[in-house]
Amino acid sequence: MANHGVYVFERSTSLATPVVAATGIPFVVGVAPIHSVDHPAAVGVPVLITSWDEFTDQLGYCEDWDTYPLAEFGYSQFVLFNMQPAIFLNLFDPSTMKAAKTAADYDVVNHKVNLGAKALNDASVLVKDKAATPNTLVKGTDYDVYFVNGEMIVELLSTGGYYSEAKLTISYNEAVFTSINATAVATAFDKVDLCMGSLGVVPDMLCAPGWSDKSAVAAVMASKAGSINGLWRAKALIDIPCDSVSGATVYSSVVAKKNTLAMTDPNQEVCWPMIGLGGKKYHFSTQLAGLHASVDTENRAPYVSPSNHGIKADSLVLADGTEVLMTKAHADILNAGGVITGLNFMGGYVCWGNYTACYPVNTDVKDYFIPISRMFDWVANTLIRTFWSQLDKPMTRRLIDTIIDSANIWLNGLVGSGYLLGARVEALESENPVTNLMAGIINFHVYLTPPSPAQEIDFTLEYDASYVTAALQA
Repeated sequence: MANHGVYVFERSTSLATPVVAATGIPFVVGVAPIHSVDHPAAVGVPVLITSWDEFTDQLGYCEDWDTYPLAEFGYSQFVLFNMQPAIFLNLFDPSTMKAAKTAADYDVVNHKVNLGAKALNDASVLVKDKAATPNTLVKGTDYDVYFVNGEMIVELLSTGGYYSEAKLTISYNEAVFTSINATAVATAFDKVDLCMGSLGVVPDMLCAPGWSDKSAVAAVMASKAGSINGLWRAKALIDIPCDSVSGATVYSSVVAKKNTLAMTDPNQEVCWPMIGLGGKKYHFSTQLAGLHASVDTENRAPYVSPSNHGIKADSLVLADGTEVLMTKAHADILNAGGVITGLNFMGGYVCWGNYTACYPVNTDVKDYFIPISRMFDWVANTLIRTFWSQLDKPMTRRLIDTIIDSANIWLNGLVGSGYLLGARVEALESENPVTNLMAGIINFHVYLTPPSPAQEIDFTLEYDASYVTAALQA
């Protein structure tokens, strides 16, 4: 039967809208004081956090950053830099990583006893008075337990019978971190592969403050950064140790320490020393992550180097808090060895250094310049996300042209915005033999040139005598 009327049909658009990869998103492995919150994030599982309130609600906060380095990172990322999101993987499981703390006497100050950042509020808490025959206090009637900045407080209640006690005998369980070592941290980076499936986000920075200065951890971070899920690319932000036992405590020994620890991978950005601000110490990698996110957000792509952008600092310090007095000459020596540092030279502290860890051994510009290498990663990640939907479709000329046209339109937009100096996509006959095409394999060659950072600007001054004649002779 014939159709009678006017009909409209739709056809799929022949161009694909780019799914632009996110940038400036860190994946951070470490320990958080989750025992201090009511509804903690799952242990050993990546969790996406988008605000400071969300961080403290799910992971907790404590001023003891040496014990809980995720607290340092969260404070820097959400409070200092106001950047989100970030992905955290906490390794501390308070249900198993604990040991009994022997009963001891504690002074009561303002009706309170502070048991510190490792005390656990579980069934092990036992509070007694100092009577000749000690009485066991009742929780909820005689005392309460809560956390302030990750530290456990036992407070006597005015409704109980022990409100005026001057001393108490308390026993409890205490957190033990012996099982959280370099091997455990390195192994945990395998969990970054879960991010795309469970969170819908792939991070482009891998961090482990307090652990990345271990060569075994740094090596695994570099390896994982080059192949998340076997596809995605990221950068590993690494600290060179700056303690007096195993680290470098003077600028002149930093590059040698970097080489000794084999921190020479193009997927690593290596930093020294630590950053001081308001009496707190930050791993440089922690603030570098926030700075990357800030600069990327401001410029909408990772084509701008973090170098010469402000860090949150009032000093540079070693692990023991000793101030490091960094001159430009010192900083330049570190940069020449592929180390990022800080510098207070003109108007405040800035990040100083454009090179990844592979410099100066690797002289391929796409590997050693941070913004160029990150742009290659970003373009690669975007191409994967954009054209994943084209997988397993019939390999026709139309499919090939769709991919080429869509990619070129996106890349041309990047060129027009100044993110790239030039770019194009081609399907070269020499790279696509018939046997590959028959096997369902098509190769697209992407040419791209991100701008190099203008790390040296020269002026040549010359005395021109002709101006004397022009000015003084009629």
